[in-house]
Amino acid sequence: MHRNTLLTLYLLTLGSTMACADEGMWLFNDLPTKQLKARYGFEPTEEWAEHVRLSSVRFNVGGSGSFVSSTGLVLTNHHVASDTLFKLSNSERDVAKDGYLAKDHTTELKAPDLELNVLDAIEDVTERVISAVQNLPAEKAAEARRAVMAEIEKESLDTTGLRSDVVTLFGGSKFHLYRYRKYTDVRLVWAPEADIAFFGGDADNFEYPRYCLDVTLFRVYEDGKPAKIEHHLKWADKPLKEEELIFVAGNPGRTQRLYTVDAFKYMRDVRNPYVLNFIRRKEVLMQQFGLGGAEQKRRAQDDLFGLQNSRKAYMGMLGGLQNPAIMQKKQQAETQLLAAVRQNPQTRELAAAWAEISQLQTEKASTQGTVSSFRSRLYDIAETLVLMAAEDQKPGTERLREFRESARASLEQDLFSTAPIYPDLERVKLADELARLVEKRGGDDELAAKVLAGKSPAVRAAQLVSSTKLFEPATRQAIAKGGTFAISHSADPLLQLATIMEPELRAYRKHSEQLAEQERQAYAKISQATVAVQGTGTYPDATFTLRLAFGPVRSYQENGVTVPAWTTMGGAFQHETNHGAQDDWKLPQSWHDARAEINDATPFNFVCTADIIGGNSGSPVINRQAEFVGIIFDGNIQSLTSNYLYTDEVSRAVSVSGAAIREAMRGIYGAEEYAKELGR
Repeated sequence: MHRNTLLTLYLLTLGSTMACADEGMWLFNDLPTKQLKARYGFEPTEEWAEHVRLSSVRFNVGGSGSFVSSTGLVLTNHHVASDTLFKLSNSERDVAKDGYLAKDHTTELKAPDLELNVLDAIEDVTERVISAVQNLPAEKAAEARRAVMAEIEKESLDTTGLRSDVVTLFGGSKFHLYRYRKYTDVRLVWAPEADIAFFGGDADNFEYPRYCLDVTLFRVYEDGKPAKIEHHLKWADKPLKEEELIFVAGNPGRTQRLYTVDAFKYMRDVRNPYVLNFIRRKEVLMQQFGLGGAEQKRRAQDDLFGLQNSRKAYMGMLGGLQNPAIMQKKQQAETQLLAAVRQNPQTRELAAAWAEISQLQTEKASTQGTVSSFRSRLYDIAETLVLMAAEDQKPGTERLREFRESARASLEQDLFSTAPIYPDLERVKLADELARLVEKRGGDDELAAKVLAGKSPAVRAAQLVSSTKLFEPATRQAIAKGGTFAISHSADPLLQLATIMEPELRAYRKHSEQLAEQERQAYAKISQATVAVQGTGTYPDATFTLRLAFGPVRSYQENGVTVPAWTTMGGAFQHETNHGAQDDWKLPQSWHDARAEINDATPFNFVCTADIIGGNSGSPVINRQAEFVGIIFDGNIQSLTSNYLYTDEVSRAVSVSGAAIREAMRGIYGAEEYAKELGR
């Protein structure tokens, strides 16, 4: 982490995200039109914003994408698609590693459980949600909030037929209803080899310059035919220029820029170190499993890639929090803000919210690392079935959020997925989870003893996996249909284990929900106080919902050297040579076979100052004319503090250029017909 560059960061406002430079993950119903006009002479029209919104896509696996043709083509990252690519692979056909190109519509491969969402409409429901929870204690407020949100969502679903989600914004001071069009018949069209999608591997991840073709092309279908899409992005013919303004439309995951200093200290000292150690443990577990053979390595690869990516990201985030200069800046900003809040008669009483947040961090720290569930695909299925059976007995307004009626179709899409589940991988995962339970609670703990049933974690996991029938989607469907009777009369050991763990999980979730409600109410007060003191013109923390970011294509300085805004396709071959064509720096054979067909000067990857975070992967990068010019796939190492703060000094978003995508499809992969579809 280049900490010297962070010393010049602005004083971040802790209670608000006041825009500085090109900072901002802006709501589509509240775009910064005045800032854009003043700074860049560009004012997005309502028609422009609507077109971009309806051309943008959210992937249920945690990424973004965009429609790039009227015939349903959707472009995203290879690493966003990797979950699906892995599920479409087997020992004979590894599309995740070797890539894939459909010959025609009939050979486009149907994803087993992928769901794509397009944001159709936004409605402000703040007054209705807040009025339902006013003057209630945290426990009752949490229940009331969950109930009114479920009620709003169900009404919307019944009226429109669209997926409907109430989204919490500004720490709980605003609530918007998002309605989505869903696409669940999604088919793989083209994916390059993993060696070029992730060229440079873990070492180059979050670094720049980069040379990656991190893209995958899907197509959405309706009624068994390619969907007809009205709003899609046209392909830009003109190359980008240095300092040209671009926009990023995507679904950033979660940011914590609203958080107080004490909340940052909790993440620095407790939460993030715990998560990082957990990731490291699982990374080693997957590496060891992969040493068992070529097939074991393939089966573990998707998990391993995700863990390595998360490990590096958390190291960057934690590095930022451990930088005393950053924490000092935040403390100064909070002290100034609090002083202003206390001096203002209208906000004086709201100052107590900061102390409330501080106390909650202590409570959260006391339960950090509690093992209330087990992370394995089979166990997750069992736990979902057990919880669902009980939740289905309740009115829709009283259910846990994931079991609300408006989300049922999406839940079942995942629960009944036909994607393969590998017994050997499940045994290893579950054994490690059982071992974690014993480590946390001790071998004599009553719950641990009941879970292990007199066996070691490894033996118990082997017994559970070998005896369960939950591998089969039809079995899961039958149990779901049978409800509580099927659960209580089932001899399936994983269902029995989930039943044992259910009281523990529910108690943990209830406690967590109450803490979250208290935090939500406190941050709503902080947001209210900040607006009263500093005014409006803000954007909320990211919530994995559609946002617009912007900024110029721009090089930067690192250690006294200018890092250019672009790399080229020819540069990928030089990068390979510089690393001896070894390990992760070996280009696919397809690139060498097509060497003479590749224009070395074609822009490959480029950087811009747009404010992004995890979840933006796959986001389209567009110009003022809303034309596709690139696709976000990464940030540089200096951008990893973006969860907490933004700076455009050296922080950059990294994209694959649209020119390189077309060049590769035509010159390397023989995908001329699909290349012609792009933007058409």
